[in-house]
Amino acid sequence: MNKFITTIIFLTILLTVFSCRKSDYTTISGDYIVITDDGNGIGTTTWSKDKKYLLDGFVFVNDGQTLIIEPGTVIRAKTGQGSNATALIIARGAKIIAEGTRENPIIFTVEGDDLEGSVPVMSKGLCGGIIILGNAKLNTDANEAMIEGIPYTEPRGVYGGNDDEDDSGILRYVSIRHGGTNIGEGNEINGLTLGGVGSSTIIDYVEIISNKDDGIEFFGGTVNCKHIIVAFCGDDCFDFDNGYRGYGQFWLAIQDVAEGDLISEHDGGSDPITGTPYSIPVIYNSTFIGRGNDILNNLMIFKENAAGKYANSIFINQGKGIEIEYKENRKNSYDQFEDGNLEFRNNIFYQIGNDSINEIFKVFGDDGVDVSQQNTIFRNYALSANNLITDPGIEITDNTYLIIPSNNSLGNLCEYPDPWFVQVDYKGAFGNYNWANGWSLLSQSGFIE
Repeated sequence: MNKFITTIIFLTILLTVFSCRKSDYTTISGDYIVITDDGNGIGTTTWSKDKKYLLDGFVFVNDGQTLIIEPGTVIRAKTGQGSNATALIIARGAKIIAEGTRENPIIFTVEGDDLEGSVPVMSKGLCGGIIILGNAKLNTDANEAMIEGIPYTEPRGVYGGNDDEDDSGILRYVSIRHGGTNIGEGNEINGLTLGGVGSSTIIDYVEIISNKDDGIEFFGGTVNCKHIIVAFCGDDCFDFDNGYRGYGQFWLAIQDVAEGDLISEHDGGSDPITGTPYSIPVIYNSTFIGRGNDILNNLMIFKENAAGKYANSIFINQGKGIEIEYKENRKNSYDQFEDGNLEFRNNIFYQIGNDSINEIFKVFGDDGVDVSQQNTIFRNYALSANNLITDPGIEITDNTYLIIPSNNSLGNLCEYPDPWFVQVDYKGAFGNYNWANGWSLLSQSGFIE
């Protein structure tokens, strides 16, 4: 009898050990659960607020797996460049459910960040970002591509497909900080990379702050994004490629006065340039704040047959305005303007260069190509489309942006083209309520009021 009882006890202990055993992708280091990936992804799992997580290397959620992140969870990433870079990648066919709240946002930051000032707000390139890959259409011949920001030898980096309603999950009340690690040869990771992400994916109340490369880059797809903050990034705030056709509303972009290129870069196709579907993002109620009207950066550029539509928005404080490309012998962004796919309607511009229509709206071509006629047509259109050059009442001091305008109802408003958009009676990303308060690092650090 004693031998039988001893055997039962031994088997019970074994079962307990194996049932409680950690997943193969996790180890414990001090107080942290260290997350790595041996090629099998991290499995379907949940990360919770009461634990500390540290990403080490490229960590994938593989096809068929789902990562759930509970409100208030903080995920830190190891520093490192090149082969030692760290990033979280949601592969095609996988999902991330990261649904924070205003009181308990989900935070992605760098190892060593105590969230109390140990890492300066403007610090960039300390870790990687988040890459989400989906099955929506691209405008490449193959309708698939390898995403930038991870090694091209990684087969899980493929994105694109034929499902424009693809669902990669949810990002809500998420702050992504201090990313942009360089993996080699100038290949830096964006704060949030969206490759072929479909319209059933939800992205709402997301902040990308102090990324070394772009804030958000869209590679094709149809994902819609609301309540987006991009601040103090080293390159572009927003970048559009490969046939992106989603909607955007309530976007705030603030450039670092010391560095940064365009607030938004619009590229059409690459293989081929004239590929369809065309890149036509539709963006309403954005507030874009540049580096200063004495620095010769553009507000935005459209090239390589890119299109896009902006309405009911505010653009201020940049040295140069909007430029669209004209080509004599192939389809181009000026053609997209003539076809009605490139529009600016009912927007406010202020402190863009010398605040003249000639500074804000330009057509550019190859050296020696006369684009004076195209410039005249583009500028006449801009005036007829109720774009105003006037002060919206956004005050900028040395370290603070008073982002709620005093004059954001100036002029007429465009009607909203789809029920997805919230119907509001003001221009820019904010009415009388600052939706960025509390949960964003930009607010917590006192940069916006």
